Amino acid sequence: MMNYFDSVEFLYALGNEMRGAKLGLEPMQTVLDALGNPQRHGRIVHVAGTNGKGSTSAMIASGLKARGLRTGLYTSPHLHQPTERIRIDGKPVSSAEFAAAFDVVHRAADRLIDAGILAVHPSYFEMVTLMAFHIFRDAGVDAAVYEVGLGGRLDATNVVMPELTVITPVDYDHEQFLGASIELIAGEKAGILKATRPVVIAEQQDAALAVIERRARELECPIQRTSELRPSNVAMHELGCRYELGSLAVECPLAGEHQLRNSLTAVLALRQMGVGDADIASGISCVRWPGRLEQVCDSPRIILDGAHNPAGARALASYIRRFFSGKRVGLIFGAMRDKSIDEIVTTLFSLADQLILTAPDMPRALRPEAMLDFTASKDVLIRRRLPEAIEAIEGVDVTFITGSLYLVGEARSLLLQ
Repeated sequence: MMNYFDSVEFLYALGNEMRGAKLGLEPMQTVLDALGNPQRHGRIVHVAGTNGKGSTSAMIASGLKARGLRTGLYTSPHLHQPTERIRIDGKPVSSAEFAAAFDVVHRAADRLIDAGILAVHPSYFEMVTLMAFHIFRDAGVDAAVYEVGLGGRLDATNVVMPELTVITPVDYDHEQFLGASIELIAGEKAGILKATRPVVIAEQQDAALAVIERRARELECPIQRTSELRPSNVAMHELGCRYELGSLAVECPLAGEHQLRNSLTAVLALRQMGVGDADIASGISCVRWPGRLEQVCDSPRIILDGAHNPAGARALASYIRRFFSGKRVGLIFGAMRDKSIDEIVTTLFSLADQLILTAPDMPRALRPEAMLDFTASKDVLIRRRLPEAIEAIEGVDVTFITGSLYLVGEARSLLLQ
């Protein structure tokens, strides 16, 4: 049996998560059959979308836990360690549990390959998804929330038969896999819908909503829309928001206007799952979702945000304009080579009084010099690595570290030690 570090090294050796993605469900089902179909265990919520699906999933899981259910949460990517992807009652599984699950899944896959039943070893994402199914069944969770990794229709998580599906806002991301139009991307996300199973739909662009609702009608899925909710007494602040929905008072500790929308989606999902308003309020009030508008340092003031696609960049820009208008803002930005950053940097760079370009400590990182074309009208500093970029902060009231979740994870490790 491999130990934790060996299992993680093996997973990393399977290749980059996105480039190595093998979209399709038959290999997953083959391995699941050999494992006794753990994906069928417990009550399941399946969450797809472009932005907000991780934080929405975390809020739903927190509400289910507040209800008294032993709750699993499967999300991606991780910020520090792969164990973060598989959580039970809000806590990552231990390294020993992770390694044990890896061993079970890896051995099953090898047996199937040796027998000529499986053509190739499961990918990184497929492996960890299979491990989550196995861990949640063995731990006896009552309910599990699964966040889609990429798209929906052909994502490895789409082997589940959920009690409820949820679709958060759809926007442009991973167009090389999902299509170059909102309609095509929405079609892939709507691929998680299952016949007659209810769906909660967050506020969407009209084009995305039309695609999702058409598919829901074809499958006779009852539809609930967050656009029909009318929160009152809404109060936004730097660290979150509060509002009321009739007698339900919600205090959301996740920052940004987009988290108000995500929490409304979670409220609808939790009500659909039979969770009462008191447990909904309790669950949402204690949710944590690191690396998304997370303040990690007071002096200098530093906020982390994984704004790694256009919609995320717009949400961050809205937050900066709302709460830091008139303040001097610093921006430390680093990205990966496989990301289309044009719209992201166009949205963010103009807001920075001090702009520092750097790179995540990863082989696929985009060289900071490659972003200089977007900074023609600004003074800009280039620092090869994040520690040097942080040391260069000067003359600003607040600095945002953003652009890549890898960079955000690196910053959390550096600043929260």
